[in-house]
Amino acid sequence: MSTPQLVGYDGQPRLIGAWLATNRTAMLAEHAAINGPLPLGAVSRLMDMVVAAGLRGRGGAWFPTGRKLGTVARNGQTAGGCHVVVNGAESEPAAGKDKLLLRAAPHLVLDGAELAALAIGAKRVTVCVHRGTGLAQHVAGALAERAAAGWGGKAVGLTVEVMEPPRWYVSSESTALANFVGGGEGKPRDVSAYREGVGGKPTLVSNTETLAHLGLIARHGPDWFRMAGTAEAPGTALFTVSGAVRARGVYEFPVGVTGNEIIRAAGGPTEPLQALLLGGYGGAWVPPGVLATPFTPEALRPHGASPGAGVVVALPLGACGLVETVRVAAWLASQNARQCGPCFNGLPAIADDLARLTWRRDRVALDRLRFRMRMVDKRGACGHPDGVVKLADSALRVFGACVDKHLSGQGCPGLYRPPMLPVPAPPSRSEGWK
Repeated sequence: MSTPQLVGYDGQPRLIGAWLATNRTAMLAEHAAINGPLPLGAVSRLMDMVVAAGLRGRGGAWFPTGRKLGTVARNGQTAGGCHVVVNGAESEPAAGKDKLLLRAAPHLVLDGAELAALAIGAKRVTVCVHRGTGLAQHVAGALAERAAAGWGGKAVGLTVEVMEPPRWYVSSESTALANFVGGGEGKPRDVSAYREGVGGKPTLVSNTETLAHLGLIARHGPDWFRMAGTAEAPGTALFTVSGAVRARGVYEFPVGVTGNEIIRAAGGPTEPLQALLLGGYGGAWVPPGVLATPFTPEALRPHGASPGAGVVVALPLGACGLVETVRVAAWLASQNARQCGPCFNGLPAIADDLARLTWRRDRVALDRLRFRMRMVDKRGACGHPDGVVKLADSALRVFGACVDKHLSGQGCPGLYRPPMLPVPAPPSRSEGWK
């Protein structure tokens, strides 16, 4: 079933409702008044509750969170301990939901992380946010507030800390975060964090939004959580909507609303749309007809897309999808960890072929690009090269008419339009990976 099941759901945002009402951070006293005390009584049955709730990770993969908890707990028993890492290092340049959630409702995120740690037998929780964002100080303030009130943390036998991994795109990947927290470089590894993470111990690396949902499930139960969303993907989700819409921002919807509803909530398009980027820079371009589809992993899969990290970018008819893709692909290529051939050699070559196709009318580059994408896909040490291939492949498919125009020299009205997709300045190599 792909349509939302809203029986009993009051339609109110669950995660950012307090922020929308006050436009300020929910301090601990306000958080307690809204959500009640830390539900320590739910710890013994929390994993079963999360499984029954059907919570799926909101970081991009939409993997069942209950299964993830159980795997790390079992591996931790064998290994003599485990860890929890909160992934608040939102590397997607077009995303803003996790940053907003950490600023708006830090205690809800921390509740979820601490409850998860207690449920799986971990003694340490590390919140990771990219350096230079100011979030580390914000989270540290929330931790100090909790410590002063005896709310979680040391009062329940946990050490909770904040760390700032480097600003590279791939440094927010789960194995890279676990490696960094353990004292290594913020680079992906080819060993799952479930098995060998921080200090060689099994590690639960979970997205900020996922843990906030967990904090609510522990309080209200799985049936409450399932009042919103679909049978396969229950609950609500946060979407960062940008591009050619009137009101860019972060919105919370029941999983399964259509793209049309999401765009409508953002004030509607400012001009006719030719495509949308879904999921993030490792996501996919889709034609505007997909807006009529429920935004769930199952419903979007036939279109080669996914909700991913909740990124929705509306591309107007007057922009050039190839130019936007070239810029993003080149930036993603600059973010590689220089560890394996598909990233170090393959991604710059793919970006170069895209540029030659876009700017030089190079037909040979198009054939070479298709070949290189086949050679790179699924051959990297992590999923980074696969995301670039997915983005580039979807661009060739969705912007096929534009490809023909570029190759024929007919000209493209969007060639000199200001870019829409944000591309941050990459950190300097001198910043390093630690």
